[in-house]
Amino acid sequence: MNYDPQDIEERWRERWAETGRYEADVEVEDPRSSDSEGSAVSQADEEDATFITVPYPYPSGGMHIGHARTYTVPDVYARYRRQQGDNVLFPIAWHVTGTPIIGAVERLKKGEEEQLSVLRDTYEVPEETLQDLETPMGYARYFIEEHYKQGMKSLGLSIDWRREFTTNDERYSKFITWQYETLRDRDRLEKGLHPVKYCTNEEQPVTTHDLLEGEEAEYQEYTLVRFGLDDAVVPMATLRPETVRGVTNAYVDPEGTYARTTVDGEEWIVSEAATEKLRLQAHDVIVEGTLRGADLVGESVTNPITGDEVPILPATFVDPDNATGVVMSVPAHSPDDYLALQEAKADDARMERYGVDPAVVDRIDPIPILDVEGYGDVPAKDAVERAGIESSNDPELEDVTQELYNREFHAGRLHDDYGEFAGEVIEDIREAYRTEGVEAGSFGTMYEFSEEVVCRCGGDVEVAEQDTWFLRYNDEDWKARTKRVVENMECIPENTRGEYDHTIDWLNEWPCIRNYGLGTRLPWDDDFVIEPLSDSTIYMAYYTIAPRLREIPVEDLDREFFDALFYGAEAVEDPDPRALDLREEWLYWYPVDYRFSANDLISNHLTFYLFHHAELFDQPQWPAGIVIMGMGLLEGEKMSSSKGHVVLPGEAIERYGADTVRFFLLNSAEPWQDYDWRAGQVESVRNQLERFWNRATELLPEEPSSTVGDDRPDLEHIDRWLLSKLQGTVREVTEAMENSETRAASQSAFYGFEEALRWYRRRTDRDRPGAQWTLRHALETRLRLLAPFVPFLTNELHEELTGTPAEDAPWPESDPELERPTVEVQERQIERLTEDVNDIVDVTGTDPDRIRVYVAADWKGTVFDAVVEAGPDVGAAMSEAMSDPDLRERGEAVNDLVGDLVELVRDLDGETVDTLAALDERAVYEAAVPFLEREFDAEVDVYAEDANPPDPGDRAGGAVPFRPAIHIE
Repeated sequence: MNYDPQDIEERWRERWAETGRYEADVEVEDPRSSDSEGSAVSQADEEDATFITVPYPYPSGGMHIGHARTYTVPDVYARYRRQQGDNVLFPIAWHVTGTPIIGAVERLKKGEEEQLSVLRDTYEVPEETLQDLETPMGYARYFIEEHYKQGMKSLGLSIDWRREFTTNDERYSKFITWQYETLRDRDRLEKGLHPVKYCTNEEQPVTTHDLLEGEEAEYQEYTLVRFGLDDAVVPMATLRPETVRGVTNAYVDPEGTYARTTVDGEEWIVSEAATEKLRLQAHDVIVEGTLRGADLVGESVTNPITGDEVPILPATFVDPDNATGVVMSVPAHSPDDYLALQEAKADDARMERYGVDPAVVDRIDPIPILDVEGYGDVPAKDAVERAGIESSNDPELEDVTQELYNREFHAGRLHDDYGEFAGEVIEDIREAYRTEGVEAGSFGTMYEFSEEVVCRCGGDVEVAEQDTWFLRYNDEDWKARTKRVVENMECIPENTRGEYDHTIDWLNEWPCIRNYGLGTRLPWDDDFVIEPLSDSTIYMAYYTIAPRLREIPVEDLDREFFDALFYGAEAVEDPDPRALDLREEWLYWYPVDYRFSANDLISNHLTFYLFHHAELFDQPQWPAGIVIMGMGLLEGEKMSSSKGHVVLPGEAIERYGADTVRFFLLNSAEPWQDYDWRAGQVESVRNQLERFWNRATELLPEEPSSTVGDDRPDLEHIDRWLLSKLQGTVREVTEAMENSETRAASQSAFYGFEEALRWYRRRTDRDRPGAQWTLRHALETRLRLLAPFVPFLTNELHEELTGTPAEDAPWPESDPELERPTVEVQERQIERLTEDVNDIVDVTGTDPDRIRVYVAADWKGTVFDAVVEAGPDVGAAMSEAMSDPDLRERGEAVNDLVGDLVELVRDLDGETVDTLAALDERAVYEAAVPFLEREFDAEVDVYAEDANPPDPGDRAGGAVPFRPAIHIE
């Protein structure tokens, strides 16, 4: 039987599809075993129900190998729980809400070359099919059917396909409508002005999932310091309003375009780009005219706090597209401002070119406004000089600036000029100082991003204040309830628990609607669509009822129907029996036992998921566990669909086989760790699986037998050793799987036990009946352990071996009767002796004719007993040893030996130490003489050091307990 993964895997895919192997239904016990009052759920064994979910894909493009890992990790756990006897539901659906798909379609219809290249070259969309992608759902359906579903089925994901839906389905929209009507009734929704990310092309709010660039960018609220120029306001944005008394000058881009603008009835001078930003942020803006930045250079503006006149200087580093395009300079406390001022002073020609008298620039001196320990009067000057920075282009300047900002924020105390704020630390008073300035009319506010943000449609994204509906995640009682969800759920890895609490703490109002896009309309205002992150918070509940909900007319799915379904008969006056019936199914599966998701979703989707479950459902239905997953690299670089830097699952499966793809993805890192797809390593895994297959097929009987483990023949020491190692492997793999440690589990089941098998093959005659029985028993157990990881290969081999697929066999349990700690310790001693002999042979380059093994003298064994008695403490062990008069006479020799043995004992567990103490070491080596002679093709003699053996190499004295001396002749 040659290993042909494509042939094997295709047969199993067809079999699973034909039999509906992974279709999960409520398992109801015999009603006769329940009382007459028992409901369907009380008759069903909910304890054995396991519900596993993973974020549904957004099919705005094809499935790549990163997605393959995302969906394979939970599949492994689903398969494991089935073997444990659970009734497992593992569903999938398709998220199409929002505008990314619409944007992709628009780019396709416009014939954008980059979009066409991704479709044709990366995702191999046939030319004749492109036209089918020119509607949003046509586009989505293509990638759902031709990429995601095909890829998931090829990977062997154990999904219940009856439960799939899209978020554009009319029944799903009824479910979302119920959710938002309920949240509104409970005052969890509110309408008002709120800053949002706004696509200027689509003219609507967007979220992180809608972005092409700047996904990590968050908007910040800047303070606008209202400097004056004649009758106009020249607002300058800053995150450090308390530094206003240290302003010495302002900067503009002399080549930039600025505008004289009426803002809320006042004349303002800002960059032309800023006028649109201000308009988006709920200001009334009228542009009266434009001017060049050079026209402002040389003018003086008035500081609203000090009344001082400060000059406007030219600077190419000013970005007119950022904030208002006018920057205030505080050279005493900003290293980059300090260097910019020095460079301006040194460049008279540039100043004169823009009409600035160099003498005016020369007279500008930094104005200190605070004291901070470790710096002089002008902290910025000290900071750049200590770092040896002489140019504003030095890449280290950013770090130096940030370090000073942090020091001043946490420890800087303001000078006396600050009145009631004098002597205070910046950290304690910044907000109060800012608020006072706003109330006095000296300051304003403006939102801005920290970096450029671009929508998937290609449009620029700005911060806009919109009159919008938002979720009140800032409600303290809602936050507290959600924190109780976190307290009660399992977080894997555990160190992510704090990230949920942190997100809950900082989350504020969340805008939950968009002007257009796919998805559910806001129930009370059809002009708006509920945005993607807001409609994907409790869809897990929809999986439990999706197939049967299709049988119910859409018009019947009203508020009362879902109230009865999720809150019971008492929630409505006349509950629909169909809703109550569905309620039983929902309660059977809920809560979600494990949600597998990405780490970067903790800050939005996952925490929203917790908020909405906390509000809409009772504690028994709250999420039970979340497993976080890391990101994927491709040959050391981040995967990128837009750049074509991806591997498609279909291509990988065709080349290596699905089992190889799965095993590499699962074995290369734990779920929460990042992994790197490297073709050379994947090829190596393919070869390893083929070797496994070939070894396994050597053990297959002519006819499968369900009694492979029966009729056990006589077993030898080495058989008992392998069977004992097998029990340890079963325990290790099970423990790892319980912790979702797929890498540790697969490493132990495959590579770890493979090492034991290699040793076993060296040590035994594999044709013996005992050896054949042992190897087949080990193979059967390993196939079950590996079934979640490589289901095609293991099912095929297990069925050939036993007549039953591995996935239908129970998960192995360790057998106490097969555990032999003493045998394992004995065999480890033989293995170490073999390694030591090999080391000597390698170093000396000899071909031994005779090997002499010297076991430590009895008195050395007595020293070992003293160390065991005293524990791994040199002082205590010496005291114990020296209490023996015979040992006391040996003095320094005992002292040296105690140190060696303490180190030995310190690295061993108590059971192993006790086993060693009871071990007849010489008998162990003597029993292994036939093996050693065969291994080294030499005569082997075993001696006791103190029995006057021949010692031609003067080696015997070097023997210590459990590390014999060796002489090679």
